[in-house]
Amino acid sequence: MKLPISNRLLCCASMLTPGCRVADIGTDHGYLAIHLLQSGVASSVVAADLREQPLAKARRNARRYGVTDRLRFVLSDGLARIEPGEADTVICAGMGGDCIIHILDSAAWLRDARYTLVLQPQSAGQALRKYLTDSGFAIEKETLAKDGGFYYTVLRARFGKAAPLTPGQQYVSPQLLASGSELLPAYLARIEAALRTTVEGLQSSQKAAPERVAYYTQALQEVEGMRHDYGTRGV
Repeated sequence: MKLPISNRLLCCASMLTPGCRVADIGTDHGYLAIHLLQSGVASSVVAADLREQPLAKARRNARRYGVTDRLRFVLSDGLARIEPGEADTVICAGMGGDCIIHILDSAAWLRDARYTLVLQPQSAGQALRKYLTDSGFAIEKETLAKDGGFYYTVLRARFGKAAPLTPGQQYVSPQLLASGSELLPAYLARIEAALRTTVEGLQSSQKAAPERVAYYTQALQEVEGMRHDYGTRGV
């Protein structure tokens, strides 16, 4: 029986080190946890969710695919009921960037280079990148996945030696720009268009704060430059 796992979750799995011990936060149907155990990428998984209904669904799926022996389920608000020693890799996938920030900020033990973060924000990716680097987490790698016409970013981060990001880099990190993903040209075009719409809206508003206008204008100019430079490389 084939596991119905999405491209974005497979992209998350590709960021992991074989043999890792995973905490899958917001596990939902449990497909990522099951895939990690079936493929041998993870040696064990703690699957957590805020609600009992998704956990019940994930338990049924785990039994169906025969991976219950290395999989523990926990009803938890983020990492609140997960002990630091249970995992060396934390995955937060399929939730907003603001929610991921709250989860990470509530777990001080993650500020340790022994832990790897694999993050896939559904929104507010720029806010998440800013939070990570402002909090000392270095983005090691970032790439793109596409599912049903939507583009998703997936990044891997670790505490230590974080470089600050400019406004444009908060939208397209240097690691994402260096990924060589075939999806990057289309993604850059979408980000540029969204920023342009934001800047035009702010410029036409009499109530927009000057610093807000300046931030988005700089971000737009940087992303325009990234798109131009990437295109001239012939990639």
